[in-house]
Amino acid sequence: MPIQTTPETDQTAGVIPAAPWRVKALSVLPDHRLAVTFMDDTNGIVDFSAILTATECGVFEALKDKACFDQARLDLGVVTWPNGADMDPAWMYEQIRTNKSWSVPF
Repeated sequence: MPIQTTPETDQTAGVIPAAPWRVKALSVLPDHRLAVTFMDDTNGIVDFSAILTATECGVFEALKDKACFDQARLDLGVVTWPNGADMDPAWMYEQIRTNKSWSVPF
């Protein structure tokens, strides 16, 4: 079953992320993938599976562990993890708008 989060649960009081490239909905999918929907309803799949074979991932190294990856959440329209890793939503937005599916290069 996918894990879902919405900005309402992680939002700073009174701050509404309205830029079209901000993420408004997130579901954690199997195989190190995320389903994302942006403020303008653009949506798609972000595939992080390349992290599993990457040798130097910096802060993303912890995401190789499924339990850590599955803790993805939204913080003001940005996909974040408890270890401090986050993904640039504008970069994801441009890739998803073009391809509907994007494999994150590591």
